[in-house]
Amino acid sequence: MSIDLKQLFEIDGEVVNLDYQLDLSQYELFGTQPFFTPIEVKGKIENKAGIVSLKMDVDFQIRVCCDRCLEEFERAYHYTFEHILVNKLNTDNDEYILVEQFQLDLDELVLSDILLNLPSKLLCSEDCKGLCSMCGQNLNKGSCECKDSFVDPRFAVLGELLK
Repeated sequence: MSIDLKQLFEIDGEVVNLDYQLDLSQYELFGTQPFFTPIEVKGKIENKAGIVSLKMDVDFQIRVCCDRCLEEFERAYHYTFEHILVNKLNTDNDEYILVEQFQLDLDELVLSDILLNLPSKLLCSEDCKGLCSMCGQNLNKGSCECKDSFVDPRFAVLGELLK
């Protein structure tokens, strides 16, 4: 969704309300297409005393595999993002969003905000036990006998010292 902000930048007190859905169902991330429902975007862009600011609430759900146990799970997220928009920059500054020719690509901004805020490790639960490194058993569903019987051969000599 591209928004023309020329009038907003020129008129103090001008407000543009946002309420739309962004479909990212074809977007690939983590080797899958995690966004199975549309992303809800609500907020406003306003000019207060010559400062143009964007505040938006973003709600979405993802379906991905757990990084520890590889089980598929769904999770809902809610983020609030705030940005200051400018139509020219004198220096490189990550604090401001440059809106060239008064056109804001809101889809691109929402997507980059989401990707920057998603956790780097997606887990089905905080206490996920993962998989057994020997047999592959999902330790959330049951235990295996591998941990007790396996001794790394590099440490076998140390085990002999403890006897």
